[in-house]
Amino acid sequence: PSAPYDLLYDTAVRAFYNSDYAAVARHMEGALRACKEVRSSRVRCRLRCQDQHPFDATFSDLRFPDVVLRRAACMNACIEERIGTQSMHKVGEDVVQDFHRRIPYNYLQLAYRKLEQPDQAAAAAHTYFQANPEHVEMGQNLEQYKDQPGVEEEHFVDREARPHQRSFAAAVGLYDEGDHRGAIALFEEALVQYYEADSECRALCQWPQRFDGHDHLRYRYSLYEIISDHFTQVLHCEHECVRDLATRPGRLSPMENYLPQHYDYLQFAYFHEDRLEEALQCSLTYLLFHQGEESMTDNVHYYREMLGHDGQPREEAAWYLRRHKQELELLLIGSETMGVEFTEGNYWSSTGGREDSNRIPSGTDGWMEYVPISEKKNVVVAAQQQLKEGGPLVYEDVQLVQNSAALNGTQRVLLDRVISEEECSDLRRLAHAVTMAGDGYRGRMSPHTPNEKFEGATVLKTLQFGYEGRVPMGSARLFYDVSERARRVIESYFLLNSTLHFSYTHLVCRTAITGQQDHRNDLSHPIHADNCLLDPEANECWKEPPAYTYRDFSALLYLNGDFEGGEFIFTEMDAKTVTASVKPLCGRMVGFSSGGENPHGVKAVTSGQRCAVALWFTLDPLFRELERLQADEVIQALDTQSVWGGGGLNINPKDEL
Repeated sequence: PSAPYDLLYDTAVRAFYNSDYAAVARHMEGALRACKEVRSSRVRCRLRCQDQHPFDATFSDLRFPDVVLRRAACMNACIEERIGTQSMHKVGEDVVQDFHRRIPYNYLQLAYRKLEQPDQAAAAAHTYFQANPEHVEMGQNLEQYKDQPGVEEEHFVDREARPHQRSFAAAVGLYDEGDHRGAIALFEEALVQYYEADSECRALCQWPQRFDGHDHLRYRYSLYEIISDHFTQVLHCEHECVRDLATRPGRLSPMENYLPQHYDYLQFAYFHEDRLEEALQCSLTYLLFHQGEESMTDNVHYYREMLGHDGQPREEAAWYLRRHKQELELLLIGSETMGVEFTEGNYWSSTGGREDSNRIPSGTDGWMEYVPISEKKNVVVAAQQQLKEGGPLVYEDVQLVQNSAALNGTQRVLLDRVISEEECSDLRRLAHAVTMAGDGYRGRMSPHTPNEKFEGATVLKTLQFGYEGRVPMGSARLFYDVSERARRVIESYFLLNSTLHFSYTHLVCRTAITGQQDHRNDLSHPIHADNCLLDPEANECWKEPPAYTYRDFSALLYLNGDFEGGEFIFTEMDAKTVTASVKPLCGRMVGFSSGGENPHGVKAVTSGQRCAVALWFTLDPLFRELERLQADEVIQALDTQSVWGGGGLNINPKDEL
């Protein structure tokens, strides 16, 4: 049986903090192998059990549960035979996301560099960079590896490359070079791999689904309603495999017109090889996706005239599209009947593809390698919001240092003397007493970089410590009051005509880990936006989950400046071009609107500890921070002294983040 890959991953991370780099490499490689084995085993078992227990033509009410139960028994036996007890491999969402973002390869790159294995480090760095092209420092690392002895071009491989995308990219390259015969072979191979990947993707959908909004302890739906609810969500997952297979690593949007492009390229490549039968077949297949498209229809007429007869589109594509349309019909019924939200993606609405002028599809330009933003063409610049700022600062001591214009952006402000030196010292002492590693980051000690330790605490937790006598209540109260002061300053300066509510408040310190700062090039906090998912290549910021789309304004109030590095930076939407840099100091606060107009990050803290109060605000009262409302009640009770009554401090630990 395979060891659980989350256990191996955790062991590798712990070894990293203990500077045992050989153990890091051993356990992290084991985790990656185990993760792939779990995935492939689930796919193979699902497909095998479906074949062994099909829904045949003699379908009846009893036949349905008979097949379902036999498939379940088959699956359990198959999985346990291949990887052991299923419960061992139930992995948390945080670990799943880390592997999806290829975080293990960042650890591996650092470990192999320490172990003086630059060829392995180059492969790990390249693999990480393919899914994280906005990570400027990793790009710099790759340039350094190119100059190291023993590192060859073939070492820069993407260890997580998806076969169908790799073959497609290679085929486009051969087509561009005029090697039509070689391109045909690779495009045909890419199609076979695509349909195999589609089967695997759909098989992985048939696992437990999330039923948001349902309390299963009191689930009162009938059997068929439960089955319909689950089936609708599984079907939606399977339907979205079209999007998944066309999406490049680390990207949010699928490649335009991805699957039909294969047939477009093939029809023209077959034409160049004087294989008109195949060219006609591929042209007709393309028209299944884009009925009546003018240029391809002209090609079909030409091929028919030259051949003297008609042809048929490829059956695998025709079947694929029939299934896709049937799924869409069922999903529309399911969304109406079961109340499951569904919006059909426009996967093939555009005919973007092979361009005769340069023979490079618009959806593939530069996607397999890093292209500096300065070399990209037709970059769309996001429209700036109307500038509304310059309101009163509310408190006499607060000093305006730079406005949006001085910070080279929109809805940005830099302020000094928001709090005093004494208050900074008090809050730093408080931080040392109440912050816990991983607090606020779902228990992860180093959520943004393995080279720093993150600690945090919330207002409510701090008040609880004050009530228990573990910290001075005056200091806990100061944290609450300072965050309110920051909220009022932001609300007033940006001339908001509605109340600004707390969305999340966090006292956070990040500490450089000794012995891990040599040749460090990563960021303390990668470039991001606070209420949308930054897509630097598309020059877009997608306001969709898992982003905190309800956040409207953000602020960072710094408590010290006695550390090295840690500058706060604003960038363009390319996540590379720095537009402003802020050096933290006691009492200094940077505030800004939370959208794609203000991408930002934090440079590496290379020595010492950097502490700040991080605040996010919303204009929507529905998204007010629950902990803040509870803290308000505690403060009100404190002011009336009722907090000292026999009932104690009423804090529900389940409400803590």
